[in-house]
Amino acid sequence: MNKNEAIGIFDSGIGGVTVLKEILKVLPNEKYIYYSDSKNNPYGDKSDEQIHDLCENIVKLFIKEKCKAIVIACNTASAKSVQYLREKYKDIPFIAIEPAYKMVYDYAYNAPTLVMATKGTIESEKFNLLYHKYDNHKTILLPCIGLADIIEEDNKDKIKAYLKEHLEPYRGKVKNVVLGCTHYPLIKEEIKEVLGQVEFFNGAPYLAKHLKEVLKEKDLINDENESKKIQFIDSSNNEQKEKRFFEIIKE
Repeated sequence: MNKNEAIGIFDSGIGGVTVLKEILKVLPNEKYIYYSDSKNNPYGDKSDEQIHDLCENIVKLFIKEKCKAIVIACNTASAKSVQYLREKYKDIPFIAIEPAYKMVYDYAYNAPTLVMATKGTIESEKFNLLYHKYDNHKTILLPCIGLADIIEEDNKDKIKAYLKEHLEPYRGKVKNVVLGCTHYPLIKEEIKEVLGQVEFFNGAPYLAKHLKEVLKEKDLINDENESKKIQFIDSSNNEQKEKRFFEIIKE
C-alpha cells in the first residue's frame, strides 16, 4: 500500500454518496473508487450469506485495484458483514458506517427519538448491541422497508407519499431522527415536511473523521495538492445513476 492508491467506497446504490461528501471535506487530495451495487439493491431483505458474498465480490475488485482502505458506506452491509470481512482480509483497513444512535446518548439523551433504518440493519446483532447499550427508553425503531429503493429511483411523488404514510403518526412526537441508511440524508427536507422541526443524527461525518485517523496512523494520507479523482462504477451500468451521483457531489 502507498499514499497514492485509491480509497474504495461501496454501497448498495448511490446513497453512499452522502458518506463520500463528508470524506471529501477532510481528505480532499485522495483518489476514490465508488462502487454502487444497484444490480443487487436492496441489501436489507437479503440473508447474511448473500450479503457476505456481495460484499466480498466488491472487496475483491477493490483489492485488484490496490485500494489502500475500504469504506463500507451501507449500514446493512456494515451491520452484517464488516466483522466477516475484517477476519478474512486482515491486512486491509475497513471503515464501516453505523447508525449514529450513540450520538443521541451523548448529545440529546432525554429527547424522544426515531431511528429510521432498513429492516436488515434494525434486526442485526451489531445494531442491537449498540441500541441496548445506549437506549434512552424514548426510542422508536422504524424499519423503512422499500424507502431506499424509491430514493434510488429519485421519484419525488413516491418519496412524499411513503413518508406521509409511515411518518405521520410520529409528527410532533419525536425530536431526534437517526438516519440509519446512507440514502436518507438525501431526503432530510422531505422528512421535516412530515415530522416538523427535528434534529438529525447521521454517522457519516464521524466515519470520515475515523477514516482520516486510520490513514494518518498508517501514514497513508495523500498530501499532494492534486485535484481529486473519483471513479464511479455501477453494477447495473446505469448511466442515469452516474449522472445523479456526480450532481449530488457538486451540491
